[in-house]
Amino acid sequence: MTTQTVSPSRFKLWMAAIKPPMYSVAVIPISVGTAIAFWQQQQFDATIYTTFLGAAIAIIAWLNLSNDFFDSQTGIDRNKPHSVVNLTNNPPLVFWVSNLCLALGFLGIGAIAWWQKDPTIVEIVALCCALGYSYQGPPFRFGYQGLGEFICFFTFGPLAVLAAYYSQVQSFSMVALWASVIIGISTSLILFCSHFHQVEDDLAAGKRSPIVRLGTKLGSQVLVPFVGSIFVLTGLLAIAGIFPLASLVILASFPFGYQLIRHVVENHDRPQKVSNCKFIAVNLHFLSGVLLALGFVIPAYL
Repeated sequence: MTTQTVSPSRFKLWMAAIKPPMYSVAVIPISVGTAIAFWQQQQFDATIYTTFLGAAIAIIAWLNLSNDFFDSQTGIDRNKPHSVVNLTNNPPLVFWVSNLCLALGFLGIGAIAWWQKDPTIVEIVALCCALGYSYQGPPFRFGYQGLGEFICFFTFGPLAVLAAYYSQVQSFSMVALWASVIIGISTSLILFCSHFHQVEDDLAAGKRSPIVRLGTKLGSQVLVPFVGSIFVLTGLLAIAGIFPLASLVILASFPFGYQLIRHVVENHDRPQKVSNCKFIAVNLHFLSGVLLALGFVIPAYL
């Protein structure tokens, strides 16, 4: 009897396909919305938070797998070895596993709605999923029209943060809405940065991503004010008294913002070198989001 081992290269391909860092886009908006609810209403239900978090992770898995499936239909991922479809060579399996993840996600969201006797949370998440489907799913494929960043902003910004806030206190908040703008921007930056190294593949598949439309040089210049807006907007809201002053702790994530800008500006036209910029954007999104959440939690305790 022999034991078969997975080669390191194939293991790395699977890790790249699963995209563990990308699940921060589920963790951060839910955590920020929950933290603001705690700061404003002194309410925190750990069961609802963990259930919502688990459901969101399942929905992100659906989004990841279904996007790979739909991309395989257009041929845009033919040069992408870490596509789940390319790794399994079984598109139907990927499609049905993705749907299973979606069902599990809605099971969790439905449980929260059942506990609270309020369907609002299901309606918001359903809208998020509809937008997520429209990104790559036929007949829409809005991502191919360069609208992916807008979809990403609203799905993982206002809708996700407000849904998390509502799940705790069954109401909405302008503070949560302002915070959701910051989270929406940092999340959209991840998708924006993922286009720099794949301009040729996007063009070949007819995908008019923002970088295809702008070009890599102008795209790198556009990146600068958007990264800066995360910190400027937080600072202005803290000075205005809308956010607690403790939210300025988000400035500790500025080194990642600077690293992202410098890396992209210097390497925007070098696909091999700029390909990792999306991971720097993930680091920025995660750390700035965690710090922003702490900026609301700390004053609530004090």
